[in-house]
Amino acid sequence: MALEKLLFLLGDGLWQTMIMVVTSGVIGTAIGLPIGVFLATSGRGELFEAPTLNKVVGLVVNATRSTPFIILVVAIIPFTRLVAGTSIGTAAAIVPLTVATVPFFARLVEGAIREVDQGLVEAARAMGATPFQIVRKVLLAESRPSLTLGLTLTIVSLIGYSAMVGAVGGGGLGDLGIRYGYQRFMPEVMLAVVVALILLVQAVQSAGDALARRFDKRNRRS
Repeated sequence: MALEKLLFLLGDGLWQTMIMVVTSGVIGTAIGLPIGVFLATSGRGELFEAPTLNKVVGLVVNATRSTPFIILVVAIIPFTRLVAGTSIGTAAAIVPLTVATVPFFARLVEGAIREVDQGLVEAARAMGATPFQIVRKVLLAESRPSLTLGLTLTIVSLIGYSAMVGAVGGGGLGDLGIRYGYQRFMPEVMLAVVVALILLVQAVQSAGDALARRFDKRNRRS
């Protein structure tokens, strides 16, 4: 394959991958964040005590998380068609990517919030802060480094998922690797796709680590 054509295909595939990852990441984290906060604050004796609803939401989150992504993609094809009007292409791939992101990020948010010192929560309560103020000014503020790392992990996972949807016509770098690298026996295309994915993951991971260090109060004190 000519270098010019390879670069064009890589650029187009990378652009489609970025659209899928960014769109599903924004929507998925926007939904997953409040779910994660609820899971971390709705147990017995917690800020928004609702243990029964907490268990129900937890079961739904666990059920979605435990489903292998490629099976999830196929299982929700009717829902994907309902939302996107089609089950193939970049727009359609965003639907299962978003569905997979929500429970994944929700559990990361829950874990990050549960790491916050409960003494800070009790101190805020003693000063008359409302539950929503405690969530915003204490829990979310104190867990920013962990939340940033969780978001980074989510984006990195989405990049991997976006490559997997190429197997079912989802577009992006994964589709490029399968159609040209595998089906047409072009190892140079497969190698270029792998290198592009590695570089993309490394860039996201480095940016996320740097941002998490910036949010970490211990680093600011030192």
